[in-house]
Amino acid sequence: MSLIETLSAELDAMSAAGTLKKELSLKSPQGPIVEVEGIGEVIMLTSNNYLGLADHPAIVEAAEKAERDYGYGLASVRFICGTQTIHRKLERRIAEFFGTEETILYGSCWNANGGLFQTVTQEEDAIVSDELNHASIIDGIRLAKARKERYRNRDMADLRRALEATRDARNKLVMTDGVFSMEGSLAPLPEMVELTREFGAFLVVDDSHGTGVLGKTGRGTPEELGVFGKIDAYTSTLGKALGGSHGGFTTGPKVLVDYLRQKSRPYLFSNTLPPAVVMGSLAAIDLLEKDPGFITRLRENTTYFRQQLTSKGITVREGIHPIVPIIIGDTAKAIGMSRELLKRGVYVSGFGFPVVPQGHARLRCQISAAHTREHLDKAISAIVDVANG
Repeated sequence: MSLIETLSAELDAMSAAGTLKKELSLKSPQGPIVEVEGIGEVIMLTSNNYLGLADHPAIVEAAEKAERDYGYGLASVRFICGTQTIHRKLERRIAEFFGTEETILYGSCWNANGGLFQTVTQEEDAIVSDELNHASIIDGIRLAKARKERYRNRDMADLRRALEATRDARNKLVMTDGVFSMEGSLAPLPEMVELTREFGAFLVVDDSHGTGVLGKTGRGTPEELGVFGKIDAYTSTLGKALGGSHGGFTTGPKVLVDYLRQKSRPYLFSNTLPPAVVMGSLAAIDLLEKDPGFITRLRENTTYFRQQLTSKGITVREGIHPIVPIIIGDTAKAIGMSRELLKRGVYVSGFGFPVVPQGHARLRCQISAAHTREHLDKAISAIVDVANG
């Protein structure tokens, strides 16, 4: 068979199994209610727009002004002629937000993870990673020449085993998601801080689903769990709670960031973040720091949604995060339920293998501070009807 014939046969098999993913086109900005082409207005329950900032007027205005003042793009990479004063301003602001020394911007957190491991580790080093870490971490680690060890998800006894197994490595880097995106569960960071210090390892947290979401001030999973200021470095995103646009970063010790600026390939060979994204992201951080009500509303909505589903007999994974997984089991069934919910005015995604383990397909609901109680009640009613139908 030719390559195209092989790929076509695989697509046909996915379609027959009911697991073929299809993209829906929005005719409106991202928000608690969106207009889907050919369907109409529906409740958005599958977005990373946790704080509801994706269409916030202050962010849109900041982005528009940035294009007038700084142009549409830089047409270059950072170290040639692609650094503007606003890029350094955002990097300093992120470092202040996380309580770190320095920050380096990337086109996405995928790029930040892809540019970390191969840059700072060599054959004599070791990388220890949670088995359920994001695909960007998995792929980034594959690029590194270092020795690789995985430990069972959030299992601290197994992390100790992995650290013992790599005790002879020159340097040890431990990597975890702060929030596991398909589970809504949090990494046990207090225990991880203790273990990594015991073994002299460097702890990095990808807090993409925690930044702006968890902690009293939105400073993420470490703030939520009482270890803010004790994490060695972070990778995270500007594309979820902080405006929902684009961009990612690594923030941590100045020496680490200085080295990444010299050696990290996704940084060296990718165009600079556009001014609109930079200024929109700064506006998002401003909004978060000035108005704690965003986080309060998000927590209240999340608690209400979880409690109401549970009281109506729907089994959800326990937790506090606005990622609320409803485990279905069969991939085709989860995707079918997603389609049925869309017909009822609720946009929620079904996920199955290989995104999640075989037999653990789910509906992943995601709550926003912008949802009203009416939005949530309608979504809850639809979910209960479809689950019992």
